[in-house]
Amino acid sequence: MTDMVSRSGIPLQIQGVSKRYGNDIHVLREADLSIEPGEHVAIMGPSGCGKSTFLHMVGLLDRPDEGQIVLGTQEVSRASEAVRHRIRNQQIGFIFQSHNLLQEHTAAENVGMPIRIAGGSKREAMRRASMLLEAVGLSDRKKHLPGELSGGEQQRVAIARAFAMGPRLVLADEPTGNLDPRTSNTVFDLFMHLNKALGTTLVVVTHSVELAAQFQRQLHLNDGKFEEQKG
Repeated sequence: MTDMVSRSGIPLQIQGVSKRYGNDIHVLREADLSIEPGEHVAIMGPSGCGKSTFLHMVGLLDRPDEGQIVLGTQEVSRASEAVRHRIRNQQIGFIFQSHNLLQEHTAAENVGMPIRIAGGSKREAMRRASMLLEAVGLSDRKKHLPGELSGGEQQRVAIARAFAMGPRLVLADEPTGNLDPRTSNTVFDLFMHLNKALGTTLVVVTHSVELAAQFQRQLHLNDGKFEEQKG
């Protein structure tokens, strides 16, 4: 993995961010949050409180109604779609509960897809995909389609794909939510090992108290704002 070391984690600043749906549903209310480069943060809270919405805004899949999101030194919430697309592809890795794998592509092709989107050659994409799949214990599954893999294997493919570009920020939305406890632990350990190897900043949304306890920081999203949980 020596040629895939991240450029180091990126700091994240959330300043007065609000997000509403309709006229009376506020999921974030002038929320503030500061995350240091390389920091690991778990975000908890009841269903519907805005955790996934927050992750989508940080990942530049959605925009806040008010406030600023700053990645590194760049204010990104009002950047053009072209700039946001480039940042998503080159600096941010996503891991979703539902995997979001392309069903008609092999495991290796799924992992290499961000590299191909960024303009990399098929040979380079497959080389790096093979390396990442080996890192998550799937070197013998790289030619398999998602439908031929178990749920845990599919999530490992999704994790490998998230790290394909050596991201500076990794966002995970309930990354083990659909897995049984034993598989969840295995997948999470691989996830954390890979993230540590690349030194990225990590933000994970989870309902699991046990999973959150393994993070440097635990935050609770309550009434649209973040509250630090003291261990």
